[in-house]
Amino acid sequence: MHDIVPIDYEYLRLIWWLLLGVLLIGFAVMDGFDLGVGALLPFVAKTDEERRIVINVVGPVWEGNQVWLILGGGAVFAAFPLLYAVSFSGLYLAMMVILIALILRPVGFKYRSKIGDPGWRSKWDMVLCFAGIVPALILGVAVGNVLLGLPFEFDDTMRVFYRGNFFQLLTPFALLAGLVSLSMLVMHGAALLTWKTSGPIADRARTFGRFAALAAIVLFALAGVWVTYGIGGHVLTSVVDPNGPSNPLGKTASVVTGGWLANYTTYSWMILAPILGFVGTALAWVGFTARKPAITFITSAIGILGIIATAGVSLFPFLLPSSISPNAGLTIWDASSSKLTLWIMLLVTCFFMPIILAYTAWVYRVMRGKVTGDSMAKNPNAY
Repeated sequence: MHDIVPIDYEYLRLIWWLLLGVLLIGFAVMDGFDLGVGALLPFVAKTDEERRIVINVVGPVWEGNQVWLILGGGAVFAAFPLLYAVSFSGLYLAMMVILIALILRPVGFKYRSKIGDPGWRSKWDMVLCFAGIVPALILGVAVGNVLLGLPFEFDDTMRVFYRGNFFQLLTPFALLAGLVSLSMLVMHGAALLTWKTSGPIADRARTFGRFAALAAIVLFALAGVWVTYGIGGHVLTSVVDPNGPSNPLGKTASVVTGGWLANYTTYSWMILAPILGFVGTALAWVGFTARKPAITFITSAIGILGIIATAGVSLFPFLLPSSISPNAGLTIWDASSSKLTLWIMLLVTCFFMPIILAYTAWVYRVMRGKVTGDSMAKNPNAY
């Protein structure tokens, strides 16, 4: 029977691995500054007007930015269904904590302005801060646990069994990964505030941004050392057919200390990921110091790209290793949907993604400029 898909299964799997990375990085860059701004709200804004300015920096765009998270979840569900099943089962409680925080954010935006009482508004400001810190931290903890491997296994009928619990996710390395995530998103939020505000808010954001950028560099380096010498990385010990059927039990794998560094020897170009992570974050620190807000924001985004890409390329070809059954770890070669499904999804993505990007660019062009007390007074829809 003639194959109607003109691209090899191997390349389709690689394309969707790259697209998944793009969507995750897009979420971290676009919605990441929303989380960072929320985390900084009580610290960079002291008066009610200042806090309204900070809220209105992200108020018009946060809903659109969350689309990246929805797209990422949809891509995992459709392109790598086994990854979706195992990760959402194992990280169920962690995902619920994130969802609760994300639900509280719009509630905080809407309810804060309903009553003028300072106590009422202060409580909702703390809710918005919570809704910024918790997802940033827990998402990093999740990535840390992916690098460690989750305790799952399959039986002979391909039923998955998860052997862990929520508190087992809070290991020292995973918490370190969470702090890397929190510091880089706080840096990114501060970069946006220095760009979109002025006066005392921008000055305070600049101070916090410098500290967060420095913390991100140090913590990222510490995580790299820990990955090299402190945790085991998974490596394939059998030949896997990139064009073969999706069967996680059709391979063998082992755990080797420093194994996540093997890709940097096999694929030397991957070293660009950690370089971008360090250089982008360092240049963001320079941008804060030199008071160059646009450059700071761009370099902060580059730093986030590099840090997240480092985790992705270090894991390749693994998507989700198993800490108790290395042979059951999911890779891009054995956890994907069918060839035809990946092809149809690719066509749909090629049609809709440019529309989403064009609309997003148009929205940010309309919303350009600094947020001030005067601009809020002229806008009846301001929070």
